Amino acid sequence: MSTYTVSGRFQSRDGFQPFTKDVDAENEDLARERIYTQVGSQHNRKRTQIEIEEVSAA
Repeated sequence: MSTYTVSGRFQSRDGFQPFTKDVDAENEDLARERIYTQVGSQHNRKRTQIEIEEVSAA
């Protein structure tokens, strides 16, 4: 497992809200999936409302 830093933004009432999160995953695709799951559940957003801009190994 590696640690990835994922940054992007999600849609909120006031426009877009930026975020940067660290996540443990086996590859970049799994890191993206975990971010969709975490941000979606925490902020009640669908995948179409979340934009991932960058995924980098930490």
